[in-house]
Amino acid sequence: MTAVSPARIITPVILSGGSGSRLWPLSRSSYPKQFLPLAGQLTMIQETAKRVSGERFAAPFIICNEEHRFIVAEQLRSTSVEPADIILEPVARNTAPAVCLAALRILEETPDGGLMLVMPSDHVITAPERFLEAVGKAASAAAAGALVTFGITPSQPETGYGYIKAGTPLGVHDGVHAVERFVEKPDQATAESYLTNGSYLWNSGIFLLSAAAYLTELERFNPAIVDACRRALAASRRDLTFLRVGAEAFAASPSDSIDYAVMEKTGHAAVVPVDMGWSDVGAWSALWDIAEKDGQGNATKGDVVLSDARNVYARSEDGLLVAVVGVENVVVVATDDAVLVAERDRAQEVKQVVERLKADRRNEHALHTTVHRPWGCYRGVDRGDRFQVKRITVKPGEKLSLQMHYHRAEHWIVVEGTALVTRGEEKVFVYENQSVYIPMGTVHRLENPGKVPLHLIEVQSGGYLGEDDIVRLDDSYARA
Repeated sequence: MTAVSPARIITPVILSGGSGSRLWPLSRSSYPKQFLPLAGQLTMIQETAKRVSGERFAAPFIICNEEHRFIVAEQLRSTSVEPADIILEPVARNTAPAVCLAALRILEETPDGGLMLVMPSDHVITAPERFLEAVGKAASAAAAGALVTFGITPSQPETGYGYIKAGTPLGVHDGVHAVERFVEKPDQATAESYLTNGSYLWNSGIFLLSAAAYLTELERFNPAIVDACRRALAASRRDLTFLRVGAEAFAASPSDSIDYAVMEKTGHAAVVPVDMGWSDVGAWSALWDIAEKDGQGNATKGDVVLSDARNVYARSEDGLLVAVVGVENVVVVATDDAVLVAERDRAQEVKQVVERLKADRRNEHALHTTVHRPWGCYRGVDRGDRFQVKRITVKPGEKLSLQMHYHRAEHWIVVEGTALVTRGEEKVFVYENQSVYIPMGTVHRLENPGKVPLHLIEVQSGGYLGEDDIVRLDDSYARA
C-alpha cells in the first residue's frame, strides 16, 4: 500500500442509516442488514470498522439514527473498536448532511482539514488489501484537494448500479483519474456498452476527501445544508457516549446525497479504479453472487436440504429445516416468523412486500420475534387476547429501567442465572426455578447481578400488552 504520512492520518466515517428492506425477512427496520452477519462471521458494520483499523487510521465517527444507537455501540465494543464519536441523526436527511456533521466534528479536532474516508456500513469487500491499496493511492490526491471516490471494475453489465466514467489520469497521483461524468443506472444495452468501453466503473459510494475541501464545495453548491448542520452541532448535547445534534436545526437541512449535492457538480472529482470484491448487498441475488456454490450453482446457509435444484439461494435461520425441490433461479429465506420465496432475478422487488406490510400495519417489516435492547433482548414465545409470553435475556451486570405498568401484571420465572428484583419498597433475589409476581401498577426493576446471562420467562396478563405501557421512572440508558 502507498504509505500514508502521519500528516495524512485518515478518519473513517461510517454511515449506518439504512433499513435494508430488500433483504427482508432477515433485515428489518429495527435490526437492519448492517447488524447481521450476512457474508461472514462478523456483522457488516463490524467488518467495515475492522477493515479500517490500524496505525493509518484514526478512531471512526459513526452516524446512525437514535433507534440503533445501542446496537451500534455494542457491536463496536464487542470487536474492540472505540469510536471517536457516535453521532445521532434525529431524522434521515441522506448522506450529504450526515457527512457534513462528521466533517464539522473532524475540523474541531483537526483544524487544518484532516482526511475522512466515508463508507456505508453495509458493503462487502472480499479483497480488503486491494481496498487499502486504493486508499493509499487516493490519499495524496485527497490531501491536495481532490474529492476522490472509488470506482469498481465491473465484472458484468449491471443495471442496478450507477456508473462513473474515468477521465484522464492525474499525472502526479498514481492510479487516480479525473471524473469525466457520473451516469445514472443504465438499461441493459447501455450497461453492455459500458462494459465493452472499459472506461466505466461502478459507483461504490465510498469517498476519500479532506473535511475542509468537502465543506468548501458543499457550502458552494448547497449552503443550506452546511448552515443547518452548524446549527445542529451548536445545539448538540451529550447523552451517555452519544452525541445528539439539535433536532429542529438538523430537520431544516435539505435532504440530498453526496453524489447529487457535491460530486456531480464539483470540478475536483476524482476516481480510483479498483477491483476489491465489492458488493453493496442490495438484494438477496447479490448474496448469491458472492457466495460459494455447489456444482449446480446453489448457495445455502443453515439447515437446508436440496433436491434437483439449480442456481438457488436458500437460507434458514433459527434452526428451521428448509427443503427445496425441483426449482431453479429462486431465493428461499426462512426465519422463525416469515418465509420469502422469490425469483432470483426479481429479488429487488422484495421491497414491495415490505411496503405492503407497512400499509397493512403489520409488525413483520420492523421487528423480529427477538427484539434487542441495550440490556439484552427479549423473544416473543406465545400470545393470546389477554396474555403474552416472552423469554428475556439480561446481560451480566445490566438492568432494566425502574418502571411500572397501568394495564398489565407480570410473572417472572428464572430458568438460568440469578435475578435481583425491585418490587415496590422491597428487593429480593430470585434464583433458578423460582418465580416472582409483579402486580399491576407496582414499581419494579429487573437486574442481573451475576457473571453469566440471566434467562427468564415472563408471562404478562392484562387488558393491554403494548410496549408503550411502560412508565420509566429511572433508566441507566437515558430513556426515562
